[in-house]
Amino acid sequence: MKIITYNVNGIRSAINKNWLAWLQATDADVVCLQEIKATPDVIADLGLIDDLGYQHFWFPAEKKGYSGTAIFSKILPNHVEYGCGIPDFDREGRCIRVDFDEVSVMSAYFPSGSSGDERQIFKYRFLDEFGKYLTLLKVEHPKLVICGDYNICHRAIDIHNPKSNANSSGFLPEEREWMENFIESGFVDTFRHVNKEPHNYTWWSFRSGARGKNLGWRIDYAMASKELEGNIKRAAILPEAKHSDHCPVLLELEF
Repeated sequence: MKIITYNVNGIRSAINKNWLAWLQATDADVVCLQEIKATPDVIADLGLIDDLGYQHFWFPAEKKGYSGTAIFSKILPNHVEYGCGIPDFDREGRCIRVDFDEVSVMSAYFPSGSSGDERQIFKYRFLDEFGKYLTLLKVEHPKLVICGDYNICHRAIDIHNPKSNANSSGFLPEEREWMENFIESGFVDTFRHVNKEPHNYTWWSFRSGARGKNLGWRIDYAMASKELEGNIKRAAILPEAKHSDHCPVLLELEF
């Protein structure tokens, strides 16, 4: 099963950058999207997604042009779960999950705290409450992949300048500690499972030519429950895809 997660920073914008041709070429079984910033009714090329063989499930935010998640799948899921049952997070379309026979796959978009204290407080609340939700979910669905934009760099290796970003949202000690505890609770950072090298990032600022200089942050992950560790066939970051300020992350599982 080939799974891709991608924060597209607006799916209409990505489609205008030839994203559908890229999607066809990747031939992924499951595609987890974040920050779709749209409802399906405004996507002019919706039929083309059908033509590629994908069933598509959307969980947009109530606020138009903001946040939202979606999952495209070539495999018919047994069940689709929209949201996590926490109203403040579900209003922002923060997560959607599909359940298959062998595995459950979630697309999650963690809040950013970079716009100020109010959103950072909201982010901490999300980490606390959503973290508890995931702990319970893992009991119900032991073979679980949580894909998405976590808006957190886990370790110094995951950010281009850890010293100057020590007080930046996304690399704060409390956020990094949450990530550490989350992994310790029974998850595998699948990219780091196969690649320990530095300078591997998934997001770059639009400022100062950061992407061309590879001055980035690794904040997008495909986290798999420990029960799936033996099923990991391949994990990679795909920086050549340039439809967004993020790039996709790939996970292949073998059953």
